This record gives sequence, structure tokens and C-alpha cells, in this order.
Amino acid sequence: MCLGFPGSWRILPSSGPSSPYLFLESSPAIVATRLELAVCKMVDPEKKSAELNIALEAAAAAAEISRGYYRGNFSVTTKEDLTPVTQADVECEQAIREIILAAFPDHGFYGEETGKTQEGAENLWLVDPIDGTKAFIRQYPFFSTQIALMRDGDLVLGVSCGTMFEELAWAERGCGAWLNGERLCVSDIDDPERAAISTGNLKSLAMSDGWSRLGDLVAKSYRIRGYGDYYHYHLLAAGKIEAVIESDVNILDIAALAVIVEEAGGRFTDLNGAQPGLDTRSVLAANPGLHQKYLEHLKGFVD
Repeated sequence: MCLGFPGSWRILPSSGPSSPYLFLESSPAIVATRLELAVCKMVDPEKKSAELNIALEAAAAAAEISRGYYRGNFSVTTKEDLTPVTQADVECEQAIREIILAAFPDHGFYGEETGKTQEGAENLWLVDPIDGTKAFIRQYPFFSTQIALMRDGDLVLGVSCGTMFEELAWAERGCGAWLNGERLCVSDIDDPERAAISTGNLKSLAMSDGWSRLGDLVAKSYRIRGYGDYYHYHLLAAGKIEAVIESDVNILDIAALAVIVEEAGGRFTDLNGAQPGLDTRSVLAANPGLHQKYLEHLKGFVD
């Protein structure tokens, strides 16, 4: 977890320009903490793996395509599951697929529009070219491109590109999470009455007995909003809100965001406490001080 200090503490000047200590004042005690580079994983954001560099290249290509179509002039069709798909969705996924598989031809690929290829490969890319197609069609900017890499069943890399907000977040296991080159770190607020919660898709939870339990959390929270889609996960990872709750998602929607939130020091599970996998359908993401508290309220009501 990133280095974080309780909000009631304040930083005092060090004892000298060469002092290795940072003095923190907290009533009534004064403590000294040695500044260690290992704390908060001070990793150079420019040092990226080959896989991450390719994922970022693919996200940039998709952003250029989606931005070009954003104001309209694209075709829309309806898939078998009655969800819309646009010309932009298809072209973005084609571009991502070509870039990734040209670099890693032995990797598997699971895309929202083109389905699964080499699903049994050790490395499986999970891609939603435009997460938030309905938003895209109606020309409001809460859509994104999501690219994640799963290795032997574990999510190891994630890129989340909020095209119209010009937000590019990425993370690799053990290397921290970054947004536009700035290190991300979840908040350290552990009091539910001081916490800000954001909710997304909640239809399944609303139809269950867990709806009243969510109401209890909302009633006790400091602030409740529904930022939705990729955006509230970026806020969580940046320490600007404390939790995200959703009951109706697809792994392609949230795989990259799971890596980003966890590398920012947060916890990311489904509403029953399980780690994300290909069958994940719900999300409870929060900072470490609140995740278990919320899980105790919401566990067991949805699959």
C-alpha cells in the first residue's frame, strides 16, 4: 500500500536539509518516519514491460478511432444480447487486436466484439474497445478503452483510457499504478461516515435482499455518487473516493481497472469477496480500511 498518513496529522519541517526524517505531528505524540524509497513503491513510470508498451500503443490507436467517430456518423447494430455495437467498437477492437497479436502471436485474445481466440494460452488479453457504448452513442463522454493481460489466470497488467477526459491509467503487478504519469494511491479513510461511495450498475443487487443493506451503507456515508463506468475506478485509485460498488458487470469491463486499483493500494473483489476472474459479475472495490467493512454488509446477495 502507498504511504499515507491519517488526515488529522500534519507534516512539520525536517530538522535539516540532509535529515533523513520527516516529522509528523499528531496529538499528543510526535513521531519520526524514515523516508524509504521502497515505501509507496517509487517505481519509474517510464520503465515498462514490452507487454505494457504494446497495450499503451493499442489504447492510443483505439482512442484515435473512437475520438474520430464521437460526434456521430457511424452505424449502430444490435447484438444477440440486445446490446448495441457501433462501427467504432468494431474498428477499435480490430486495431487493438492487430497490434497485440502482431507483437505476441502466441497470446490468446478475448474481445468484446470478436470473442475468444486461443483461450487456453498462458497469456490471455481481455479487451473492451469501447466500454460504455451506450454513452458513446448518446455523445456523453463516460466511455473508455479497457485492455488487460491475464497470465495463468491472474491479472497482471491493465490499461484504462478515458479518451474524452484525456485520462490514461496503467498498472503492472509490482510496479504501481499511474495516471498520466502521476503515481496513484488510494485514500486512508477508514471511517464509513467519512467515506465517499460511488455506485454503478446495480440491477441485480436492487432485486435482492441486499438492496436494504446497501441503503444502510449509503445512509451512513459522507457522500454518495454514481460516477460510473471507468471514471469512478480512476477516482478510487487516486484517493478521491473510497469505494465502488457494482452488481452487474463483465470481466472485460473491469479487468484492467482491477489491476490499477490494487496497484494503487486498494482491494478489488466481487461482492462475495472473490478475486476477479473470467466469470466475475459484481464488484466491491475500496481502500483497505473499508473493504472488509463493506463486504460484511453486502456478501451473499448476488452471484
